[in-house]
Amino acid sequence: MRDDTSSKAAPAPDFPLQVQSPALVPIPIPVPIPAPASTTTTTTNTNKQAAVEMSSNLTPKWNTENLGLRLGADIASAACAASMIAPIISIIDRSIMENTSGRNTLSASLKTSLRHLLSRPHAMLFSRPVALIFMLYGGTYLTANALDTASSTMRGRPATTVSSGTDKFVASSAANVGLCIYKDQVYVRMFGPAGGAPRPVSMPSYALFTLRDCLTIFASFNVPPLLGPVISDRLSAEMRRRVSGETVAQFAAPAFVQLFSTPIHLLGLDIYNRPSTAGSVSWSERWALVRKNWLVSSAARICRIVPAFGVGGTVNMKVRRNLMEKLS
Repeated sequence: MRDDTSSKAAPAPDFPLQVQSPALVPIPIPVPIPAPASTTTTTTNTNKQAAVEMSSNLTPKWNTENLGLRLGADIASAACAASMIAPIISIIDRSIMENTSGRNTLSASLKTSLRHLLSRPHAMLFSRPVALIFMLYGGTYLTANALDTASSTMRGRPATTVSSGTDKFVASSAANVGLCIYKDQVYVRMFGPAGGAPRPVSMPSYALFTLRDCLTIFASFNVPPLLGPVISDRLSAEMRRRVSGETVAQFAAPAFVQLFSTPIHLLGLDIYNRPSTAGSVSWSERWALVRKNWLVSSAARICRIVPAFGVGGTVNMKVRRNLMEKLS
């Protein structure tokens, strides 16, 4: 008899079969650890402090030390320089005006004024022509000095700093041109052609006088600080001990520019003295008069400008420097 037990399949298990999958290994994920509050605050404060220090470095601290006394030094040095040069410049200006208008010759006018200065000095020193010259150059020096003080204050530089930029040229020219036009207007009426009522100064004369003064101001205030170091480099050591390059430039530059500004000055005076009505005075006649008086008037204006911006400029510069050094 055949045994069926061997051919029968094994009974199915009562529980389901489980398929074992490979084990999963967890991957660690870095978790940021917050910094302590004190460290974050310290870093923030350090960054703010660095930003404040950088801002303070970019914006210079104003130099306001003894500012009121420094402005007083500007006034004192300007007044000292102007009072020294006003009498001689008023004499020279009068002689040029009278010579151009035909009222008197240059030499005769100079002799008359010098005789008046020696015989009655108090009357000359306190006269209107001298007061106008004092106003003109005192105001010009004071404007240049005050601009140097403002520049050194705002840029945090020493009180003795002297600037030479465009702002100084514009400010000094504006003061000098405005005051000089007023002075010339009074002078041409006082010392112009005799025997006629004073006439108002025309706009062409005003424009020529303005151009003349701009040339002089540029040569007197802007050129010396730039030209002075160049001259000093070319002077011997012995010569530098006696005179500085800036002093040489202070005398030479204003004098040299008179060769170009004098024809402009003479043309402005001739337009006032001989107003053109219906073409009565031709330009060739005007230029003939300018050429005739060019050399003698240039020499007279050089003698005038050397005291004005040579002696006067040097006195103003040195007095101001000495006062500022004491205040620093």
